[in-house]
Amino acid sequence: MLDMNHGSEAIYGSAASQAATLRINALIDDALIQRNRAQTPRTYLGGSRIGEPCARKLVYEFTHAAVDAGKGFDGQTLRIFDAGHQFEALSIRWLRAAGFDLRTHRSDGEQFGFIAADGRIRGHIDGVIVAGPDVGVAWPVLFEHKAVNAKSWTDIAKRGVQLAKPVYFGQLQIYMAYMDLATALFTALNKDTQALHHEIVAFDARAAQALSDKAVDVIRAAEAGELPPRIAATPDFYLCRWCAYAQRCWEGMA
Repeated sequence: MLDMNHGSEAIYGSAASQAATLRINALIDDALIQRNRAQTPRTYLGGSRIGEPCARKLVYEFTHAAVDAGKGFDGQTLRIFDAGHQFEALSIRWLRAAGFDLRTHRSDGEQFGFIAADGRIRGHIDGVIVAGPDVGVAWPVLFEHKAVNAKSWTDIAKRGVQLAKPVYFGQLQIYMAYMDLATALFTALNKDTQALHHEIVAFDARAAQALSDKAVDVIRAAEAGELPPRIAATPDFYLCRWCAYAQRCWEGMA
C-alpha cells in the first residue's frame, strides 16, 4: 500500500517530487528548445513584426543576427507561445459557438495570409469573420487574437490596442492593408481569468502606408549591410533595456 504518512516521499512537496519536477521540466524545456532550433529560419520580414518601433532591431531579426548571451528563447517562453495557440483555439471555438462564421484556413487547407515585395514581406492571419451577429460592423473583418497576462489585458481594455500595444496595432494595419479589409476585430484574452476584450479597429491608410514604407526601408538596409539609427541616444532607454540585441547594438557606441 502507498505510504501517504508525513515523511513519505510519495507526498506532494517531498524532495523526490521536487527532484522529479525539475527533471521533467528540464526534459520538456530541452525538447521545446530543440524543436525551436530545428525550425527553418525565416527569409522574410513577418507582418506581425513591422509595428516594432526600432527599425534597427528589425534589421537584426531579418538578418538572423545572434541575440545577446542569455537572451534566446528559453523553455518557459516557448511554453508561453504554445499556450497562446491553445488560448486562440479556445476563443475561436467560443466565437463560432456564438454564431460568428470565422474562417482560419482556405479551401486548400492553407492558412490565410499574404506575400509582398517579392516574398520578402509575408504574414499569416488568425482568421477572417465573414458573417455573424450584429455587433456594429460590416462583414467581412480581419480577426486577430492575443492571449496576454492580466496587466497587459487591463491596459489594452483601458486604453485600446493602439496606445497599449502599438506593435499589435501595426500588425492589424498591415494585415488589413494586404488582405484588403476595412475593419478588424481584435480579441485579447486574459490568461489569468479568461476574460475577453473585443475591440473594433478601423483601417488607417496613412498608418498602413507608413508601416509598409518602413518595412521596405528595413529590407533595403539589411540587404545593403547597413544598420538604421538607434531608437534612443543612450542604452538605458526602456526599449533598449529589454532588447535581446542591446549589447550587440551598443557595443563600441558607433
